[in-house]
Amino acid sequence: MVARNIHALSCRSQGPFVVKNCASLQKDLLRSELFRFVKGAFTGATETRKGLVSLAEGGTLFLDEIGDMPLELQGTMLRLLETKKFRRVGEQQERGVDVRFLFATHRDLEAEVQAGRFHEALYHRLNVFRIHVPPLRERREDVPLLVEHFLGMLGPRDRPYRLAEETLIHLTAYDWPGNVRELRNVLERCLILSENHVILPQNLPQELTGNLHLPSAMSGTCLPLHEVERLHIQKALDLFSGNRSETAKALGISRKTLYRKIKAYGLEQ
Repeated sequence: MVARNIHALSCRSQGPFVVKNCASLQKDLLRSELFRFVKGAFTGATETRKGLVSLAEGGTLFLDEIGDMPLELQGTMLRLLETKKFRRVGEQQERGVDVRFLFATHRDLEAEVQAGRFHEALYHRLNVFRIHVPPLRERREDVPLLVEHFLGMLGPRDRPYRLAEETLIHLTAYDWPGNVRELRNVLERCLILSENHVILPQNLPQELTGNLHLPSAMSGTCLPLHEVERLHIQKALDLFSGNRSETAKALGISRKTLYRKIKAYGLEQ
């Protein structure tokens, strides 16, 4: 999503946006996917075909999970980035290409370089401009916004779904190892299991509710999503006697985010 928005907001937005996950390909197929081949290159090559690099001409090629690219192909990728030239299978002459490359990985590439599993020169060539996308557990303040977005997208517009207060507390407290995709899947499940368009804690998977015990006074409450968040922040402030540093830490958000929400919800004391 980050890569797609970079492309959409750039001067290449009218060009193609081509995506490939390096982890989904066997090493003997990745080179073919990137560059393809010319007619007669091998038995069965009855026509010339364009690879991903050619298909992305004038636009953006986004290679996800670059850390999983086989080591023997990393040298080829380095040369492509350095020279902006490549050669199709069965072709003698190199051809130039005008493509902006974006890469993503879940691996620590510095550690991979130290372990000898990633080409050091390629790592430095890739590391021109790094964007760290933190996991959802490090930006819990985004959970209510994402919940509201997904409920609006997945549910009917004429009768929106609502959350019980303790449901949002469970959603915010969970670590989300599967990040935003897992959150969407959980909400999709909740829409199937809920009754009367109200999502209750019992509609959540067991791993979200098994280790969190809530005060019984919260039980049964059903409010609009923004009001649920406002009340939750107010209760946390009361619990820590207005100490904003402790409140932000307990809520898993930054003090800056807490200050912004306090001002937005009129919770200044």
